[in-house]
Amino acid sequence: MRMLRSSSITFAFCAAFGVLQARHAAAATIVYVTAEEGGEVVAVDPDVGEVIERVKVGKRPRGVKVSRDRKHLLVALSGSPRGGPGVDEAKLPPADRAADGIGVVELGTHKVSRTIESGRDPEAFDISRDGKTLFVANEETAEMSVVDLVKGKVNGRVGVGGEPEGVAVRPDGKMVLVTSEVGNEVFAIALPGLVVSGHVATGARPRGIAYSQDGTKAFVTCELGGEVTVIDTHALTAIGHIKIEGHAKTPLPPRPMGIALAPDGKHLYVSHGRGGSISEIEVASSTISRFLDGVGDRPWGIAVSADGSHLFTANGPSQDVSVVDIKKWEVVRKIQVGGLPWGLAVVKAKGPASKPRRFEPPRGVE
Repeated sequence: MRMLRSSSITFAFCAAFGVLQARHAAAATIVYVTAEEGGEVVAVDPDVGEVIERVKVGKRPRGVKVSRDRKHLLVALSGSPRGGPGVDEAKLPPADRAADGIGVVELGTHKVSRTIESGRDPEAFDISRDGKTLFVANEETAEMSVVDLVKGKVNGRVGVGGEPEGVAVRPDGKMVLVTSEVGNEVFAIALPGLVVSGHVATGARPRGIAYSQDGTKAFVTCELGGEVTVIDTHALTAIGHIKIEGHAKTPLPPRPMGIALAPDGKHLYVSHGRGGSISEIEVASSTISRFLDGVGDRPWGIAVSADGSHLFTANGPSQDVSVVDIKKWEVVRKIQVGGLPWGLAVVKAKGPASKPRRFEPPRGVE
């Protein structure tokens, strides 16, 4: 009887695993969501609205990107306790510095192959054009760490303003911009020399950064300023301020957080945090073309599908991911993932369903 029960359990497990693998293989697009509170990366099929798999990666996963060789998912992990506005930091538990790092997840197997050095309390990062170097925002130490991705070691540090978050390498690979939430400015660091070549004042509490396709402009979301600051990336000056204002139905004022560029480079999409909304910005004119309420509870991370047809937002308090049809400009699906969703990366499946699939991320998505 025991043997029969054991065989039944084994059969059920194998069947469930087979279904999971089949879903993984059949998914045309996979959205990877960092669950900050759950310590996981959650793989989601946005077309059917299902969670495919959960990968335990470590403490407080936040920033996430696909490696340049498109074989790995890179995840920022932090041993610092989660705080936030109004939290008394003196009452927080001690930090676990051993938990800091960049987790490397194999896209083919969804296994964590290693965790590499990152500097203290990594939040967000970007990857060099050749795919060999990471530029990491270390929130607690007001630094940008330079990480050799091959060796898995920090080989340089650059001081930037307090509480750095957004990090973005210019498309030509010659400069990296880093936002300072406390200083209300963006630091420009020349590559490969790692010299601070300038800084630009922005709206209050700058967060994310996205470039125009030609790299001549950078768009910086400013949470408390309620705007997107537009920067000339060669002159290193602010050349515009796109004010984002709510509509009559908007319960709370927009708080610009995440930002993503459409694959064709014509539009940017901005998540509005506690405002529960998103906006579309026309790159050429630096003007808001559309506004959408009711996207989710505090949408933060935002990403665009490879074909430019859909948007995805990570909504922390409601523990879900919203799928927005860009043409219809409406939320078509919400997928529960749990664990306080934070960041997003999108991977597109290639090849016919009858063959093993390879996954390719759309450019410029994080």
